[in-house]
Amino acid sequence: MTEQLSFAYYQTAAGLLETGCTAQAVWILRFLTGTPEYPHQPTALSDKTAEEVRAYLAGECRSFTVPYQITGTDFQRSCRMAAQRIPYGETRSYGEIAAAVGNPRAARAVGAAMARNPLWLIVPCHRVCGADGSLTGYAGGLHLKQHLLQLEQSNREASESL
Repeated sequence: MTEQLSFAYYQTAAGLLETGCTAQAVWILRFLTGTPEYPHQPTALSDKTAEEVRAYLAGECRSFTVPYQITGTDFQRSCRMAAQRIPYGETRSYGEIAAAVGNPRAARAVGAAMARNPLWLIVPCHRVCGADGSLTGYAGGLHLKQHLLQLEQSNREASESL
């Protein structure tokens, strides 16, 4: 990346959202638990990203249209792209993601790749769970992971009953 990231911060129903954007793409999207590290420099793209996150958290949208950049090693990127293919309101295990990327014995490495995901929600690592369906690890905390999964499941069930 040759361009510098501009960081911006937005209050949402899930907490303080941090975006890190270039003029072309979102590189970082996460919720902060502490004080922002960088100055608040909103852009049209960070504003649009926050708008989409708020709509997602309100149950009004299920996917994101903002341009983004998936980063990491080849393995991390393949895991993150596999996570993006998990349908809204569903989950997959770390082992299922490992098998999907051609390395069925790499469930722990998938967990590490998800833990370092800088694009929360856009790359829905909250949809990746333990083999028994248990909620394991989430950088935003298990309470947020549970909230996001419940939000998606209830919205999906409501739309299926229509």
